Amino acid sequence: MDSVMGNTETEYDVVVSGAGPVGLLLACELRLGGTGRVLVVERLPEVDETIKAGAVNTPTAVALDRRGMLPALAEVQEQALSRFRTFLREQAGGGAGAQAAPAPPPRFAGHFAGIMLSAGLFDESDPAFADVGPAAKVGLVPQAALERLLAKRAARLGVELRRNAEVTGFEASTDGVTVHIEHAAGSAPAADHRGPDRSGPQTDHRTDGAGAGPQTDHRTDGAGAGPQTDHRTDGAGSATDHRTDGAGSATDHRAGESRSETDHRTDGVGPEAVDPTNRPRPETGHPTDTPRSETVRAGWLVGCDGGRSTVRKLAGFEFDGTPPEITGHQAIVDMTGAEGLKSGWNTTETGTYAHGPVPGRILTVEFDGPPADRETPVTAEELQTSLRHVSGADVTVTKVHSATRFTDNARQAASYRAGRVLLAGDAAHVHSPFGGQGLNLGIGDAMNLGWKLAAAVRGDAPEGLLDSYTAERHPIGAWVLDWTRAQIALMRPDPHARALRKVVTDLVETVTGTTYLVRQISGVQQRYDLPGGHPLVGRSAPDLELADGGRLADRLHGGRGLLLDLADDPKLRARAEGYGDRVDVVTTGCPARPELTGLLVRPDGITAWAADGTSSGDPAHLEPTGQPGPTGPTGSTGSTGPTGPTGSTRSTGAARHPGGEPGDALADALERWFGSPVLR
Repeated sequence: MDSVMGNTETEYDVVVSGAGPVGLLLACELRLGGTGRVLVVERLPEVDETIKAGAVNTPTAVALDRRGMLPALAEVQEQALSRFRTFLREQAGGGAGAQAAPAPPPRFAGHFAGIMLSAGLFDESDPAFADVGPAAKVGLVPQAALERLLAKRAARLGVELRRNAEVTGFEASTDGVTVHIEHAAGSAPAADHRGPDRSGPQTDHRTDGAGAGPQTDHRTDGAGAGPQTDHRTDGAGSATDHRTDGAGSATDHRAGESRSETDHRTDGVGPEAVDPTNRPRPETGHPTDTPRSETVRAGWLVGCDGGRSTVRKLAGFEFDGTPPEITGHQAIVDMTGAEGLKSGWNTTETGTYAHGPVPGRILTVEFDGPPADRETPVTAEELQTSLRHVSGADVTVTKVHSATRFTDNARQAASYRAGRVLLAGDAAHVHSPFGGQGLNLGIGDAMNLGWKLAAAVRGDAPEGLLDSYTAERHPIGAWVLDWTRAQIALMRPDPHARALRKVVTDLVETVTGTTYLVRQISGVQQRYDLPGGHPLVGRSAPDLELADGGRLADRLHGGRGLLLDLADDPKLRARAEGYGDRVDVVTTGCPARPELTGLLVRPDGITAWAADGTSSGDPAHLEPTGQPGPTGPTGSTGSTGPTGPTGSTRSTGAARHPGGEPGDALADALERWFGSPVLR
């Protein structure tokens, strides 16, 4: 309907609540997948500069490489390394102005429960790290810098972003969601992009069994506690920009050489990806001086609004877990007496503290229960008291540039979907920040959900595809929660925990122990339990160097499926007939992996089917169906039912594709993940 007393109703395919890295990446993936109108609603007026995650893991770097963003990430990392070198010079007594030779990016950096890992004990020949590609060299990408890159990419892809606004309520039905949005004073109203008949875009609000969310709030006491990383201190800091993410100017620094024929920008937004639906880029009106309300109609609502998620609470998702027992602080400060602090992670009789790896960065952990007040800004006095108590050093905090509180509250939604409402990122799971898993877990959610939800919006999603989001991602989240709980157990200042810590430290000081921990922290062991007996199925696809001079990652910039014919096999290519609008078929070779003859890769980079040359070369005989591979360290997804995409019990019957036959694994994989072929 038209605007009435400040309320408007507009149609969107998807509304995303929250414009952090998870919400922005999800919006980008939706647009890349052909979703028409995507609206992102964010409470904050600009990118949150509060100190949060300081790095990304391997799956995150690989995922962004597959969207053409690796050059931009490498530039941000170099700026972060520059600050790290400054910190090392200051620790060595050289002062901020002293010169030092450039150092290469570290292969990895990490700790387990504050026990530092030695690079010299890491076995780089471990096969889990093979075929990662150049993304393995990128890791030091702070969260705020990543958020800025994704905001730029989202704008170029045509995502509508409303800042100074938040979702305050919604009503979900089987065919869509009515979303209520409150805009703060100073926010810009949305322009009306509907056609002359005022009907809005032709959105597909199907009734595919997606019901309304549950009516009862099943959360347990304390479930609404916020995450360890979303504790903003609005108004804190000074007018000087003391960012720790190394963000450069607003200039678009483009790569000097293109990585593919269609993508020449360092942020991965190629000319063909600017607007997949050829709609004009949305624009907003001029800011208003008064608050206002807005009601929009959407096909789907996704809560990416953090650990205190309004969407999660209103939808009634179960959110069980374990209560917090620590108060943690992280900050960038000016201080005197820093020479009394040791660099790195340090455990004392009263807790744990960290100093570095950038100038002024401190972190403290005290086992005195959660903070009494989570809302008030973190003060210099609070940080100083905590740091003195844990370190024993006579430090004085003179200025706070950025600060946050966190706890070890560890909870997870029982499901990530309730009808037309979904959750991703901290809205779906919260935990302590130890091990740097939170941001990366959310990025993985967005990559997994984006292409599946886009298919649901387009109307060509196979049965069970959207439910496979929870089936695949929930075990990964559960593993992360346990990984952080284990670290809390080792950090407790009681005699039993300290005795156990000595034993674990001895194990860490071995090649086997360090390599095991690096595998877990880096995320390279993650695997979805998908049907198929080949060891690559369910894992992130190897970044193969192809005979045509490109890499596999280059072929995924468009966000579509990819079938690699590595043996010039016409029978293999015939299986993909009818999928031209969803799957790209590339015939080339891979000299480094001559045993591979074919590879089907989902839009999120996960291997859905693989074959090698151990049999006749007929795709129908290369791999049997219905044999899930071994369970990965992050857990097994199990089956979503007899017709679910991740289930190994799916009955496919006779092949439904020209040239196919019963048991054709490739034809089954294509239909499982991309729906039925469209044959002409």
